[in-house]
Amino acid sequence: MRMMIVAQMPPEPFNTMVRNGSAGPTIKKILDDLKPEAAYFVEYDGKRGGFFVVDVAKASDVPRLAEPFFLKFNAEVKFRVCMLPQDLAEANLEALGKKWG
Repeated sequence: MRMMIVAQMPPEPFNTMVRNGSAGPTIKKILDDLKPEAAYFVEYDGKRGGFFVVDVAKASDVPRLAEPFFLKFNAEVKFRVCMLPQDLAEANLEALGKKWG
């Protein structure tokens, strides 16, 4: 299932990692493991953040995907289900509207 990882990193330990040169290599190592379909780095509520679209085959994948952010950056991590337009089309919204509307 396609999911978006939303990671928000507090200033520490990230500032220290930027200063000592380990932030970039750490991010690269995490991304090499995640193999995201897309990765975006953003300001998020005044802190560093990132949005990463990944495939989650089973619930037990979640710790493998989240722990690098927790352990390396002391990040807050959230998962959101993502759909492409064709996924939404397959949801049969018309039938759901008739059933629940």
